[in-house]
This record gives sequence, structure tokens and C-alpha cells, in this order.
Amino acid sequence: QLQLVESGGGLVQPGGSLRLSCTGSGVLLDRHVVGWFRQAPGKEREAVSCLGTSGGRTNFADSVKGRFTLSRDNAKNTVYLQMDMLKPDDTAVYYCARGSTFCGASVPIWPIQYDLWGQGTQVTVSS
Repeated sequence: QLQLVESGGGLVQPGGSLRLSCTGSGVLLDRHVVGWFRQAPGKEREAVSCLGTSGGRTNFADSVKGRFTLSRDNAKNTVYLQMDMLKPDDTAVYYCARGSTFCGASVPIWPIQYDLWGQGTQVTVSS
């Protein structure tokens, strides 16, 4: 069964950090673009970032540039989203997804181009 599982969410104070993990089961993540999305209550799902395959191209939403980074551990079949300098506006459920698309700077990240989604992990930034 193909599956993506996110973990690492939680409650953190403003200015703090969290690292989210996205682990594949039945799917090799190093062969696919992996995207991160988030959805806050009452808001549309928005793209956060994506990580390409070979070469590791990345793209980040303007709202998280300079604060979030991506990495991949192929041995663990896991992609990580490192989130630093967190703000209350970052509060949302975060999802990772497998993409059948290209990831690169200035290339839009469209949810419709991602066909396998995890269940999400809650991130709450609050004092």
C-alpha cells in the first residue's frame, strides 16, 4: 500500500523550531518531487515548499523563505521540513505529498499536481 506519513508536529513558542518528517511506505521518495502544504482553519490549502529529485531543486513560498529548509535522507526514505523562526501565522496542519511535476525556483506549486498525500500533522505556534 502506497502511503506517506508525516510526523514531528506539535506546540512551539514563537521563534522556535520544529522539524517535520515525511516518510514513504511503498513509494521511493527520492524518485519523486515531494511537496509540503499547509491548511489553517477556515483557509485554503497553500503550498509551502517542494523538493526535486536529483539535484535537490527547491522552491519555497515567500512567507517561509529564509526560515524553512528541506532535506532528504534516502536511506530512511524520508524528506524533512526544517522550520525555524516560527510565527503564529505558521499554525496549520502540514501535509506532504508526492508530485508528478517539476520543482524549481519560480515554478508554481499546484496541489493538483500531487497525487499521494499524507494524513497531516498539526503545528501550533503560540505563547
